[in-house]
Amino acid sequence: MIKSWMIIGGVAILVALGANLIQPRDRQWFKRLQRPRWLTFEAAIPVIWTVIFICGAWSAYIVWETNPGTTSTWLLMSLYLILEIAIIAYTPVMFRLRSLQAGTIIGGTGFIIGLILTLTVLPVSGWAALLLVPFLLWSPIGTYTTWQMQSLNPQDV
Repeated sequence: MIKSWMIIGGVAILVALGANLIQPRDRQWFKRLQRPRWLTFEAAIPVIWTVIFICGAWSAYIVWETNPGTTSTWLLMSLYLILEIAIIAYTPVMFRLRSLQAGTIIGGTGFIIGLILTLTVLPVSGWAALLLVPFLLWSPIGTYTTWQMQSLNPQDV
């Protein structure tokens, strides 16, 4: 029998593969952009996102195991999926459009979805909601950084 963690992990990996839709020329566009001087932790960003995705998957697992197979659980799993799609869409959409404004909008939208998910999950499991806090803390930082980059790169808004 397939375990819930296998399904959650499989879906998370499949959605994350969507980030590979980036073309080399899109990467070059982003590399040439100016960054805020205070952005000294850029090398840590992949590690931060790895922790956030693990916490999100663990949160989904807790919710699933709390009320397996119920309509409300499936709706929450849909919301987890929508959040992951929004998170993953940030890079390929911003890169493809070459628009920091698009990245800022997607980042802000992701935060709102994450906040709604956290508040909706809270009555189901405090632990599951707590595991979404790293995303809620990091998302505004990433969105703010992208917003700040707009003023440093006005030609790429």
